[in-house]
Amino acid sequence: MRSVVFDIGETLTSDTRYWGDWARWLDVPAHTMSALVGAVLAQGRDNADAIRIARPGVDVAAEWQARQAAGHGDALDESDLYPDVRPTLARLQAAGLWVGIAGNQNAAVSELLRDLGLPADAIATSGEWGVSKPSLAFFERVKEWAPGEPHEIVYVGDHPANDVAPAQAAGLRAAHLRRGPIGLTTSAPGADWTVGSLTELAALLADE
Repeated sequence: MRSVVFDIGETLTSDTRYWGDWARWLDVPAHTMSALVGAVLAQGRDNADAIRIARPGVDVAAEWQARQAAGHGDALDESDLYPDVRPTLARLQAAGLWVGIAGNQNAAVSELLRDLGLPADAIATSGEWGVSKPSLAFFERVKEWAPGEPHEIVYVGDHPANDVAPAQAAGLRAAHLRRGPIGLTTSAPGADWTVGSLTELAALLADE
């Protein structure tokens, strides 16, 4: 392996704040929003459908713009990171691997992540690239961005359909992280690795 590229939401960061902010904006209890997210994910639907159920007829994109205009856009700090993130990224870099972070987020999230000073060689989002997962074009960008031949690049994510399958279709290797509501309830039998934590993944990849 030469490069390891990480998804963001529910791989490096918890989505707790994200959905809590939506709950406050829509004036619904946080536990209700969490239940709605779980319900739509269990049905294989877009998680934004939770917002549409909470506020029927809403234009999610327009509502997001309204949030940003009101000063309630993206927020991210150290408390949003899973505890195994910094040690894992640092261990992989120490092992001589190039570490990238790339996921389906607004461009603003890239700056928020950079401000955290994570041990990563590069950070990008779909908002910056203009392509998003599970599009093959996203993973083609990953191949251009990360050093190494495709089979020397590992993409790590919690979502079998958005992360594992399309990464492998692009010729990359893929690790399925059993974390978050999707990662814990959806299997990825074709993944090159399946792990329960990033610590476990680091132990596997650092010795490759």
